[in-house]
Amino acid sequence: MRHAVSLSAAIFLALSACSPTPNTKNNPIAAQTEAIPDYFTEAWSTEETAPILEKTMRLRFAYDAAELSENERAAVEELLKAGKRFHSLYLDQTHPQARDVEQSIAKIRGRQDLKDLFRLAKGPVATTLDNGRAPFLTVLDEEAAANVYPAGTSREAMDEFLAANPNLRGEILDLRAVVKVASETNKQTARATLDKYPALDVLHPGLRVRIESASDYFALPYSAAYANDIFFIYDRLNAAADLVDEDDIAFSRFLKLRARDLLADNYDGSDAMWVTGDYTGNLNAQIGSYETYDDALYGVKSFFSLSLLKRDKVKSAELAASIGDLQAIETALPYTANKAVSSNIPVAVYDVIADFGQSRGTNTATILPNEGHLSRQFGRTILIRSNVLQNTKLFNTSKTSFIAATAPKHHSDLAQDGNFYRTLWHEIGHYLGPDQTKNGQDIDTALQDSSDLFEEMKADLVSLFAAPRLHKTGAYSDEQLKSIYASGILRVIQKNKPRRSQAYGTMKLIQFNWYQDKGLLKIENGQLLIDYSKYSEAVSSLLREVLDIQYQGNREAASAFVDKWTTWDNNTHSVIGDNMKAAEQYRFRLVTYEALGE
Repeated sequence: MRHAVSLSAAIFLALSACSPTPNTKNNPIAAQTEAIPDYFTEAWSTEETAPILEKTMRLRFAYDAAELSENERAAVEELLKAGKRFHSLYLDQTHPQARDVEQSIAKIRGRQDLKDLFRLAKGPVATTLDNGRAPFLTVLDEEAAANVYPAGTSREAMDEFLAANPNLRGEILDLRAVVKVASETNKQTARATLDKYPALDVLHPGLRVRIESASDYFALPYSAAYANDIFFIYDRLNAAADLVDEDDIAFSRFLKLRARDLLADNYDGSDAMWVTGDYTGNLNAQIGSYETYDDALYGVKSFFSLSLLKRDKVKSAELAASIGDLQAIETALPYTANKAVSSNIPVAVYDVIADFGQSRGTNTATILPNEGHLSRQFGRTILIRSNVLQNTKLFNTSKTSFIAATAPKHHSDLAQDGNFYRTLWHEIGHYLGPDQTKNGQDIDTALQDSSDLFEEMKADLVSLFAAPRLHKTGAYSDEQLKSIYASGILRVIQKNKPRRSQAYGTMKLIQFNWYQDKGLLKIENGQLLIDYSKYSEAVSSLLREVLDIQYQGNREAASAFVDKWTTWDNNTHSVIGDNMKAAEQYRFRLVTYEALGE
């Protein structure tokens, strides 16, 4: 009881937040009432930004609050405030100057092209039309270390340090901690944060001692590294929770638990509530840091996001009832360590109200949490974003690419519902297959920078492996099965060679090359021919390899497999890519939200 009182008192003392002080260097672009940093002296010209922006589709997601209660509408406003702060945190994580640029670029007159490109790129470094990465403002070059490891950190140097200090490996590579150089300045800043927010001392026992004793590096939990912001978000989540307490007690409890867990940098309690709660209201939200795609150094650091969603209760009930026997699919997977799974996995259909941070864009679906111990104990929840996945404009753009890449006889194979069902089963696919290596290690820990691409490839392949089995049960018609298969081909065709750091692009290239090798895909006269009779075996054989690599947990073997199957041939891949480029109207997507007044 004494411990509980001290924890409450500490948290009570810590509930305050302040906005970061903006940099105030001169702005060279135009005379302003406020001085702002000099990020624009070498900014791209309008001629340089135009090729990207001309290839950018602009989408605006509507916000229909009519189905929400008055309290839910008020809660939305609190969660939008939290989302905006998460977005700034995400920028800070990805580039050391991005957050300051966010404040500065909002103050300049004119140059809407730079503002649009900053929003599109989610920072000051853009993806070019040839899939390169380039700063378009006067900022530092992008690094694999992003801004969650010290600037200039290399994989080789950090590997050497961890080999000499194996006791620090768990701390340094923690999912939710920034790595800091153990300078006196950094230690003093960390001490000041803990003094200002005593709750953090309570929720992170031993942290102060570890910081003081560090000689090379120390790991600072996100709640301490971004304390002002996290406590601001804590307040917003609790305010939203109080507002929906009568409308949806389960969602209210989740928000309160998530607020607390953001301070502890451990989401176990709130994730358990998120997955198992009996929700009665209209809202849901993905809140916090989960995905590690932006960590190009080790693939272990998670990045912040908030996705605010409005539940479609009718579609959700229909979809949940259609999933069927997941254990039968799991048992049929081509690996020996099959596990017991629940067919009662939470799945629901939503419209996006607004997305922030890592989730901003046109993400179609999500399954969370990722940590193996949580999914084994509580399962996972699937969020299907209907106003993205069933957006006609987005589908037509994808169909244009499919038609440009394939022979005419295949052009009618792809339909919108095929992409919907393949995406749904992609998310379910994350739930199936091994969640630990044969040695009991978490797969992401074992495979590190290859983990994301193998997990995404497994999910892709499970969705295609399950399709003919669901077809046999009558869940899919012949036309739907062919459309799902066609969607699987659409998934792997690409306009440019992916960078190795791009988990999605790399796993797509592996699939494309494997399908060619197995005869599923063939190129004639610059067009793809699909031999659907070879689909099942091509998918099963690659899935067998992927599941075995995950189960063995050998990072070197995983890297060797990737190296072998990521050849890019100018006579095949580039031809298909060039055909798609010639037909395309859009390459990128810039999303705005009515709920934000945009």
